Amino acid sequence: MTIEVASRLAELKHKMETREARIGIVGMGYVGLPLALLFSGERFRVTGFDIASDKVNALNAGGSYIVRILPEAIRDAQKAGFRATSDYSEIAAMDAVIICVPTPLNEHHEPDLSYVTGTVKSIAPHIHQDQLIVLESTTYPGTTEEVMVPLLEVGNGHGLKVARTLDDAGVHVAFSPEREDPGNDTVARHDIPKVVGGCGPVAVELAAAMYGSIFRRVVPVSSPSVAEMTKLLENIYRCVNIALVNELKQLCMRMGIDIHEVIDAAKTKPFGFQAFYPGPGLGGHCIPIDPFYLSWKAKEFDFRTRFIELAGEVNTNMPYFVLDQIAAGLNQQRKSINGSKVLVLGVAYKRDIDDLRESPSLTIIELLRDKGAIVAYNDPYFPTVGRGRQYDLNMTNTPLDNLAQYDAVVIVTDHTTYDYKAIVEQSQLVVDTRNATKGIDSAKIVRC
Repeated sequence: MTIEVASRLAELKHKMETREARIGIVGMGYVGLPLALLFSGERFRVTGFDIASDKVNALNAGGSYIVRILPEAIRDAQKAGFRATSDYSEIAAMDAVIICVPTPLNEHHEPDLSYVTGTVKSIAPHIHQDQLIVLESTTYPGTTEEVMVPLLEVGNGHGLKVARTLDDAGVHVAFSPEREDPGNDTVARHDIPKVVGGCGPVAVELAAAMYGSIFRRVVPVSSPSVAEMTKLLENIYRCVNIALVNELKQLCMRMGIDIHEVIDAAKTKPFGFQAFYPGPGLGGHCIPIDPFYLSWKAKEFDFRTRFIELAGEVNTNMPYFVLDQIAAGLNQQRKSINGSKVLVLGVAYKRDIDDLRESPSLTIIELLRDKGAIVAYNDPYFPTVGRGRQYDLNMTNTPLDNLAQYDAVVIVTDHTTYDYKAIVEQSQLVVDTRNATKGIDSAKIVRC
């Protein structure tokens, strides 16, 4: 490494450590916005980039569109220099750029990297030498080096290359998987270790310096692919174990055994067991999607991830299992799904959050409609549910009054604001997919 290059990089690392670096975060969603606030809380000047003008306008007005993020947090960040923009030319003024955009599946359950590729193409003309570019979006191993790096090098228009060795001058690229857990207040975000893999030693060093300013621990790994696979392992681990308890739940129901009592007893073991809980299906941006990302990539190496695919199959089928239980409960009352009025409680994918990405509730509602049910929903976090990538519901939140008018009330998301005892008392039939009615003894309840 030449003295000149070493001096420039030492200066950038110093700016990271002293909070003088300008940080740009692309994607002001459930990952990008909390990360921006975390950097702002450590006195970094942060610019948030998003193509959605309504988000940009809301943030610059000191407002928030995520329930768990209060407007006061946005205004506090503004005092530290935070602002939002849709103008990607401002990337040129950033010392580091972090990409936090969605990576969903397409209709064929294959990776959809259009948000990543679109973002990289948009920022490429504005990147500069010695800048740090980090991808945080969950994806398959190889994305950073096989997709992102070529787009950056071709798209910048002035021959700038990605630096890979100590002697290279160029832009520095790394991958650091997000570890966001909406609704989890038990672990402070800065206490979650940050994994970092870079395209070369300098990229790792710079990324570690940047993230080390806001996280208590940084975990460097040997390559972006290792970091990408780390994220997939974390979520596939959860997916497989949830599939296991979902399958055991179905068996226990046939055997007349309460799976939740079994889990409570098993988790008293102080070693070798971690409790996972059954539910109506998987939701969120990562756990339902990550297994398919890895399975798709594995085919490139003539390898079939049979165990992972089976877990995905079990979890994907859970909404259909719930539909069967609703039908069975109605059948006991000499009713059919066709023509029955059904109220679904909760459309968020987990309790007490305003995120419905991949929520099993959406699938259950569509299945009920397909069978001829008249479906309504209630969720304190969603006044309306319109159209998304894989659903088109166009529904309005229904108040929790006159529950007796419904032939069945289905608990899909166990928000803590619900009074489950009152719900059971006022309803004709309650189908509980979350064990929310634990301790309530009533013949009206179907637990599944």
